[in-house]
Amino acid sequence: MLSPLLSALSLAVVVAVRLADARSTIGGFRKGLGFCEAQLRKHNAAVKGAQELPARRQYDEFPEQWFEQPLDHFNNETGDTFLQRYWFSKRHYTPGAGGPVIVLDGGETSGEGRLPFLDTGIVEILTRATGGVGVILEHRYYGETQPVQNLTTDSLRFLNNDQSAADSAYFMANVKFDGIDEDLTAPGTPWIYYGGSYAGARSAHMRILYPDLVYGAIASSGVTHAIIEDWEYMETIRKAAPANCSLGLENSIQTIDSILTKGGSAADDLKALFGLAGLEHNDDFGNVLRNLVFNWQSKCWNDECGDDSFDQFCEALTKAPNSSAVADAAYGDPRRSVNVTDNLAVDYVLQNYGNYINQTYAAGCAGHVEQCFGSYNDTDYQGTGLDQDWRLWQFQVCTQWGFFNVPPPDPDQPRIISSFISLESESKICKQAYAPGEHFTVPSEPNITAVNALGGYDIAADRLAIIDGEVDPWRPDTPHSLDAKPRDDTTIRPFKLIPGAVHHYDEYGLADISQEPPEIQQIHEEMITFVTEWLKEWNQTKSTS
Repeated sequence: MLSPLLSALSLAVVVAVRLADARSTIGGFRKGLGFCEAQLRKHNAAVKGAQELPARRQYDEFPEQWFEQPLDHFNNETGDTFLQRYWFSKRHYTPGAGGPVIVLDGGETSGEGRLPFLDTGIVEILTRATGGVGVILEHRYYGETQPVQNLTTDSLRFLNNDQSAADSAYFMANVKFDGIDEDLTAPGTPWIYYGGSYAGARSAHMRILYPDLVYGAIASSGVTHAIIEDWEYMETIRKAAPANCSLGLENSIQTIDSILTKGGSAADDLKALFGLAGLEHNDDFGNVLRNLVFNWQSKCWNDECGDDSFDQFCEALTKAPNSSAVADAAYGDPRRSVNVTDNLAVDYVLQNYGNYINQTYAAGCAGHVEQCFGSYNDTDYQGTGLDQDWRLWQFQVCTQWGFFNVPPPDPDQPRIISSFISLESESKICKQAYAPGEHFTVPSEPNITAVNALGGYDIAADRLAIIDGEVDPWRPDTPHSLDAKPRDDTTIRPFKLIPGAVHHYDEYGLADISQEPPEIQQIHEEMITFVTEWLKEWNQTKSTS
């Protein structure tokens, strides 16, 4: 039994779980889930008497800076301004050399979390190679860049693609770097815009929208093709994961959906196996089971930037009983059957699945299952304070991006998430959380045309590099999608797929790139090559003008 202190911690954790995960976009970029997992790890560590995680590394070399932005770049509706946070590095800056400036878009999270890229990651790698200045630019509404006093629907109406892109453009054209006398603004200085994931799409969009300011851009795992029902996300994981793990998930989900469809005491006992007894709605149950599968996206070639949660899950899922005869038998063989209750017997893989979810995910919610994981109480979504930052990316999903994570449309196609998850269940939060305002109403479905009109799969321009991961679950939404037209990889239009890579693997780096894995070292060397070639072209053009 937990102490009162740990019981309170459990309740706090599960509330965070529900706000940051079950209610954040399941089809989004999983920042909510990452936060949720971190909270759960802290909870589990506390229960086990383990030490707290070490404090985040400090980057005193890069003090935060502030730049004044208009809230509305187009109509100046309110006349309000806000301060946008940024950081910069002049480690490799050569006075009088004219740049370049390598700017990394912070995307849909606090820019502070991007500082490692200024220290040893892609910004450091490119500025070291070019003698440039490196910048981390925090996205409006995220981190400490707060342009409004609350997160009501009306207050959020300025959180959209056009306003955010205009922020970057205005910054590039007007920023003055503290301690640097040289004018490094665009277009007089070559700016190379970099982003990963959502920010990768923004990077590509910046090259299209502001070609006179953005001399070159690198879109890493850039989701330039927005879609409402993003079923291929999980399909990528199903195909890329170890075969025994995928097969175990497929078979388990098929059994789970069959039991839930029939209902009755067996369905109740099934939910209890997962530590979710009393969870009323089957789609909520499916959401919880799906959450650990999202850990695939947390993989990283560098242990400091990722984790092996998915691998641990697969190992636990497929762990067979001691009998080799049982292990060698096919799923559903009676020899593999385990009696969970008098009403329920399941394959040992399904029992493993239930035990793992129960012990590592649901344990902190004991006695509060509906409160933790239920998603049908509209009043749970009404908080609009600045601390309710789950509302930010969710708002962007509901208004412009979509990416609702659902099972395959073909009911006969293998799947690793429950069929009870649907577009309706995934998108209902758009109505629950964002009541119509005086100035803005969330549309009935996301206006993905606003994204795809900029190029979608076919987005292309000179000095726009497309870099993706071979087994990235977001690859189907990038120009490397199998649904996209093939294209050549050239210096002026790089088009590179990193073997075995998941999500924006090139963004991470080591101080000594020669110590990186071969495929990461190779992509970094190729990036250095094409960026320096771009800059040669800049210098040649400048010398003849």
